[in-house]
Amino acid sequence: MLSAEEAKLAELAAGVPILYEDNHVLVVVKPANMPTQEDESRDPDLLSVLKAGVKVRYGKPGNVFLGLVHRLDRPVGGVMVFARTSKAASRLSDAVRTRAFRKTYVAAVRGTPASPAGTLRHYLVKDAKTNTVRTVPQSYPGAKEAVLDYTVLGSAEGFALTEVHLHTGRPHQIRVQFAAIGCPLYGDQRYGGHFSEPGQQIALWSAMLGFEHPTTKEPLRFHALPPEAYPWTLWRASIRDFVQQIH
Repeated sequence: MLSAEEAKLAELAAGVPILYEDNHVLVVVKPANMPTQEDESRDPDLLSVLKAGVKVRYGKPGNVFLGLVHRLDRPVGGVMVFARTSKAASRLSDAVRTRAFRKTYVAAVRGTPASPAGTLRHYLVKDAKTNTVRTVPQSYPGAKEAVLDYTVLGSAEGFALTEVHLHTGRPHQIRVQFAAIGCPLYGDQRYGGHFSEPGQQIALWSAMLGFEHPTTKEPLRFHALPPEAYPWTLWRASIRDFVQQIH
């Protein structure tokens, strides 16, 4: 029997697109604005929602194991993978740590970066009290290096569509680094300053995830398109073609 809370979560799970599932991994499209895991808001989080979904689909009694191996910021949506066994969790976590775990994002930024393609390198510190991150000098106590590569895929109406590859996985990294070069992400309420209006949805999306299956060693790759909403609709065909061609 499901508790009332589990029944509510299982109902939400039915609306989360599943891209792939076997006994070891579960790959889904995270809805934007849903926390990856439980936070102080106490809103339904993706990890709990998916656990309830697994429990219902397979009639599992008791607690369901589902390992969290990477995260997306609450306002960000797109492809995520969860581990269904502890062995898979360990091996996928190793892949993340050794950078054998491939992630490609698309982001719509205000303005256009000075170069059509390049590498952004900053040093960041996080303020746990405010859950914000800022750039600091390399010598700043606790500073951690953040590196990403980007390519501008198109521009329209004062925005640039960018492809982003992370070399490091710092909190809020993409958002902070683009804001640091004067190109904050569309709709970023935290780092967009006065450019973003209340209620705008951040234009950052996990478009591709690639990893080696933790037991079969088969290379896997999954894609998801951002929602049909502004500003993504400025480049609808371009995004579809790009996502289908990501390797």
